[in-house]
Amino acid sequence: MSSAAFANIGSLVTNDESLGDGKIGELGGTGANAAGIVIEHGRVAWVGRSADLPDADSRIDVGGRAIIPGFVDSHAHLMFAGDRAAEFSARMEGKAYTAGGIKTTVAATRAATDEELTENLRRLVAEMHASGITTFETKSGYGLTVDDEARALRISSAHTTETTFLGAHVVPAEYADRGVGSNGRTGADDYVGLVVGEMLAGAAKHSKWIDVFCDRGAFDVDQAREILTAGVAAGLAPRIHANQLSNIGAIELAVELDCASADHCTHLNDKDIELLAGSNTVATLLPGAEFSTRSPYPDARRLIDAGATVALATDCNPGSSYTTSMPFCMAVAVRDMGMTPAEALWSATAGGAAALRRSDVGHLGLGAAADFVILNAPSHQHLAYRPGVNLIGQTWRGGKQIAPNHIDSANHFGFGKQGHSND
Repeated sequence: MSSAAFANIGSLVTNDESLGDGKIGELGGTGANAAGIVIEHGRVAWVGRSADLPDADSRIDVGGRAIIPGFVDSHAHLMFAGDRAAEFSARMEGKAYTAGGIKTTVAATRAATDEELTENLRRLVAEMHASGITTFETKSGYGLTVDDEARALRISSAHTTETTFLGAHVVPAEYADRGVGSNGRTGADDYVGLVVGEMLAGAAKHSKWIDVFCDRGAFDVDQAREILTAGVAAGLAPRIHANQLSNIGAIELAVELDCASADHCTHLNDKDIELLAGSNTVATLLPGAEFSTRSPYPDARRLIDAGATVALATDCNPGSSYTTSMPFCMAVAVRDMGMTPAEALWSATAGGAAALRRSDVGHLGLGAAADFVILNAPSHQHLAYRPGVNLIGQTWRGGKQIAPNHIDSANHFGFGKQGHSND
């Protein structure tokens, strides 16, 4: 279809303050006050009251359901093989999480074929679409050799433009076990040299971003600075894993290098929060990681109140956050991180777009990409109010339905009957 009108929207969240009340730009209600939206050639062409809806090639009555922008997942690790269910079970028995578990996935990923990695990626992307995610970022970081990192990014780039080179995830065992050589260099020093040299050269053509895990047990601030600076020189934009396990100064580095986002932000001091609030760096919070590791949650309330831009992302990975559900992450953020339902929604949509420095997604303002979700609920508040319940009725991207899911046409949800007209 070239144009489609969606009528009788009980609550339409646009994330455009000029189109509604408050930060999330919400329109809607019942009867004459219900909202409407028109999409044309994959873009938002009109937003207003359903009673004023202009003509379009097709008209869809959503029966009082809510429409929200598609979720923007700005932090995920989808390029891997195997799982770490046994590690998760051990952790739930009281064993502490460390970054060393990544090495288990490295071994499985190196052994996997291209076809196996592609199939696993497709499976996870389908899950994302079904949970309302329309834009996602994914990283390398489970190959940790020149060929395996390039392979991961080559496969990923066929499925998203938001690809991130994360050769600096951990120091692989073949380098970590070397100790100090006669030249005074450690195995970690040699690995950093590989990352900024041959590995970066092979990965750059398939990447938009460069990332580094700057934390205890991974890479220190000086190593992270060297890696990110080399990536910027190669034409990649920087982002950083910061302050998940401890505070070693990664936030200061993130702001120094104008990283698009500092991700995790679990351990912050007052200076860190002040720096983030005064910068262009988004604080990307990953509640699935804290949930799955029984770690303290980041304090979203302090960040928001200080004026920092906050995003929510799934951090989908096999070790510490094996979820593709943005609604789950939002519910946790509301329950345990001090966010309101509206703030969680904004952070999972417009906030994620800011973390990717995108202006075309994460909102439904005029001219934006027609990426949106029809909920089996009357408002976005139900995403946190009804945790664990699949309320994603349909997912649309670029004006096309990519995840049919289901919209109940009986009156089960308390809405009117849905109607469609032919194209």
